[in-house]
Amino acid sequence: MYKKIMKEVEKQGKAKLIKRVIPITNFLLKFGIDIRRKVFKDIINQLGGNIRFVVSGASAIDKNVAKGFNDFGILTVQGYGLTETSPVLTAENEKCIRYGSIGYPLANVEVKIDKPNNEGIGEIIAKGPNVMLGYYENEEATKEVLKDGWFYTGDLGYQDKDGYIFIAGRKKNVIVLKNGKNVYPEELEILVSNLPYVEENMVFGLPKDDDLVVCAKIVYNKEYLEENNLSKEEMEKVIWKDIKQINQNLPNYQHIKNIIVTDEPMIKTTTAKVKRFEEIKKIVKYSK
Repeated sequence: MYKKIMKEVEKQGKAKLIKRVIPITNFLLKFGIDIRRKVFKDIINQLGGNIRFVVSGASAIDKNVAKGFNDFGILTVQGYGLTETSPVLTAENEKCIRYGSIGYPLANVEVKIDKPNNEGIGEIIAKGPNVMLGYYENEEATKEVLKDGWFYTGDLGYQDKDGYIFIAGRKKNVIVLKNGKNVYPEELEILVSNLPYVEENMVFGLPKDDDLVVCAKIVYNKEYLEENNLSKEEMEKVIWKDIKQINQNLPNYQHIKNIIVTDEPMIKTTTAKVKRFEEIKKIVKYSK
């Protein structure tokens, strides 16, 4: 949605104007003067005209997108939870927003980081009346996630000095390199998804010798090729150039060193989530 809005803004030649106006409307907001919805009425009208509040969940929202919607006067917050927690554990709210975070625990919910590493990242665990009693007729699975009254989410995260919680990724998806460094795919996927032609992407560790190589599978938008008169080979060069640009802002161990470029959609669940391990299995099979 945000990409399409900004694409239209650029088409109309209004990108520079909006960039100049946003600091002014945000400055006035500090004094209780909110003129955002009047100033950005044309943009809000593109979304139907009445949208005023967006709650993002299920997967991470890019910080720039959340900020962008808030800058236009559409309150946008991020929440986090699981089916097993009925379902919300934490959320931002109108007065507590820190872009990239999942906010604070809700009332009567305890959340903490279990066994944090030297970067402060550990498994997110929770306790509260909203946490399930267990999986129906599956005691073994219940014991795996419920320990001493705490629910182990399987998600990794950290807490900043002000108490805001940030997700690093799924515990089972972490790429553990030979040198002991951890790469969290979801963090890199957000950066790749910002590229204008990316429909979907997946970052994973591809086995090589006795280590893993950080790779990305990128599904590009076919219309982008037509609009920019690019061949598939030229498209791949554009992608490599942009990936190298992303790498420049990352520590060496996080660098994406291999890419797979395609216009074919990835294997997904019924809720449109990429079946990561099926994709990796397929890639490994064809790379041998």
